[in-house]
Amino acid sequence: MRIRVLGSAAGGGFPQWNCNCRNCAGARNGTVRTRARTQSSIAVTSASQEQGTAEGPVAPWTLINASPDILFQLRDSPALRPARELRDTGIGAIVLVDGQIDHTTGLYMLREARRPWPLWCTESVHADLTRGNPILDVLSHYCGIDHRPMPLGGEFLIETLPGLRWRALPVPGKPAPYSPNRAAPLPGDNVGLLIGDERTERKLFYAPGLAAIDESVWRAMRCAACVLVDGTFWSDDEMIRLGLSAHRALDIGHLALSGEGGMLEWLERLPAGTRKILIHINNTNPILDEDSPQRAELERRGIEVAWDGMEIEL
Repeated sequence: MRIRVLGSAAGGGFPQWNCNCRNCAGARNGTVRTRARTQSSIAVTSASQEQGTAEGPVAPWTLINASPDILFQLRDSPALRPARELRDTGIGAIVLVDGQIDHTTGLYMLREARRPWPLWCTESVHADLTRGNPILDVLSHYCGIDHRPMPLGGEFLIETLPGLRWRALPVPGKPAPYSPNRAAPLPGDNVGLLIGDERTERKLFYAPGLAAIDESVWRAMRCAACVLVDGTFWSDDEMIRLGLSAHRALDIGHLALSGEGGMLEWLERLPAGTRKILIHINNTNPILDEDSPQRAELERRGIEVAWDGMEIEL
């Protein structure tokens, strides 16, 4: 299994267009050693890196979340735009882990597809995207969507990627502000994905949004060779201290990295061989500064920070 990180930032990207926090200002004026990042999304394939040459066809990728930045991400990912004919794509299917704007707006940018997109999502996310934010209805006037209901807990297969087995786990969190379920979240509003490669018998656990880690999520994390998980905020009161919001990280569905019961404590308990990578990094998070003490703390613990274009082989 091969994973490409298309975007590694939280909503708004980094630097965020209207933000002048230390990180964003420093990224623009060169006073902070960091990388620019687009909004979070990954792509997965079962192919080797050599496919797509004269020796063999391009293997299809599954896009997990369609970021508002998808056009830039595809521009920077040649394997996802193989150019075998006049109009072509390396994307064979789309999977959504939630109905948030920063994970679905890119669907609009993919409207010129030549056939309906096979799109996997839970029933509650499908409801959000046909009622609260009716993007799927809008797309019916363009390429259309071939909705594939995503079962919760049980395995499912994506036919364009034989050899990979998928499991969607409901994870604690909040649906989008426009969701009918905002005040009373339902299982399936947010999911983590456990993706297993039948050939290598190695698994990826992917969850860009986690408000808590329950027993089923913890089991999935422990059995994965790599966890690619929520690194949105360093501290629970990060946005409050900066005067940018009245909400704590937990209020908007994210488990902070630091503090008692934070993500760092959970990652510390994983088996020694587990690769640990943070994704969905908010523009205010000090780990974006590669010279910060918080980044040094991650390095000491053997935890990586995802970046756009990062590739993972399992």
